[in-house]
Amino acid sequence: METVTKLHGDVKDLSLAERGKRKIEWANQQMPVLQLIRKRFIKEKPLKGIRMSACLHVTSETANLAITLRDGGADVVLCASNPLSTQDEVAACLVKDYNIPTFAIKGEDNPTYYAHINAAIDHHPQITLDDGADLVTQLLTKHQNLVPNVIGGTEETTTGVIRLRAMAKDGTLAYPIIAVNDALTKHLFDNRYGTGQSTLDGIIRATNLLLAGMNVVIAGYGWCGRGVAMRAKGMGANVIVTEINPTKGIEAIMDGFRVMPMHEAAKIGEIFITVTGNKSVLASDHFDKMRDGAVMCNSGHFNVEIDIPALEKMASSHREVRPFVEEYVMRDGRKLHLLGEGRLINLAAAEGHPAVVMDMSFANQALSVEHMIKHASKLKKQVYPVPEEIDKHIARLKLESLGTQVDKLTPEQEQYLASWNEGT
Repeated sequence: METVTKLHGDVKDLSLAERGKRKIEWANQQMPVLQLIRKRFIKEKPLKGIRMSACLHVTSETANLAITLRDGGADVVLCASNPLSTQDEVAACLVKDYNIPTFAIKGEDNPTYYAHINAAIDHHPQITLDDGADLVTQLLTKHQNLVPNVIGGTEETTTGVIRLRAMAKDGTLAYPIIAVNDALTKHLFDNRYGTGQSTLDGIIRATNLLLAGMNVVIAGYGWCGRGVAMRAKGMGANVIVTEINPTKGIEAIMDGFRVMPMHEAAKIGEIFITVTGNKSVLASDHFDKMRDGAVMCNSGHFNVEIDIPALEKMASSHREVRPFVEEYVMRDGRKLHLLGEGRLINLAAAEGHPAVVMDMSFANQALSVEHMIKHASKLKKQVYPVPEEIDKHIARLKLESLGTQVDKLTPEQEQYLASWNEGT
């Protein structure tokens, strides 16, 4: 195995480590499935000697994943997958107490963000773990000489999976990747319940607004949009959904929400939340129609869903009025408010998803990495789903941790479902 320079990381302040350790331990209590995997990994060391570079949100939940991988024998380096998502105390603890090189500082500028990704790539990874596909993109475009080292990788989120499938389609993807986001135990719970709760948590922490009675416009009705809409409705908001997919539009109507084009919603919305994974979902023609005091935020992975350059060009001035709240004064005197620089509001102004749902997401990460190491030689350079047996195994473990059981088919029922000749 080639010699690689040992990395130490770049964090804000190592003196924050003790606070970070308490947060990591608190999250660990809510992650029983990952605890079980970690115990097995400690005993079996299935990842022994494998260099891993992980580009993920550096939170207390991610820390428990990194520790699990390390305890499985991996040589792990971690960097942030978003400039505003890092919990500085957690990053400090990972470096100081767990000896996991971590390159992440909350609020880092774009050059630093990419310098940190490149530092993680300097680890010469054999496995990549990504959230948004920035690490893979940098690796494939700027560090092609390291690609032969790579066995495979995983991807955490919808946006990243979309990018990776585009790479696979045009022949750019150079190694197999498992789409963790597509596991049922990930997107049905993390995307819906995690994003739903944490997005509103971020909005409320940033603004202290009362959602009850407000017109809340949600752009996108995928699993994340469904979750945000459900939680906003539960807090008394008048929820409006915008969509490009007619089937999802019908679903939103039948779930009890108003559906209309964004150019109509822009006139009446008071809070706008984008969760589409696309760009310029809120653009200049929408800003023109918005009422005075409107609030805009994003819970999709990248900060392109709101056209911030257009907003800046249209404004006569702007200033920070609260932490994570930027006030833009339009030339006609209206004030529009942008939260968290248009980045993931649930991580910019809050703490991201609750550990109890990240437990399943990161259990998928850990077991998918193990699966990739065992089977990569048989896999093509494309995006694969999480194997069904892993997905169901995680669901069973989660139910057991909740003290809940489900029924089992009888042999007669199994035979009935497997046959075609029984009818009325």
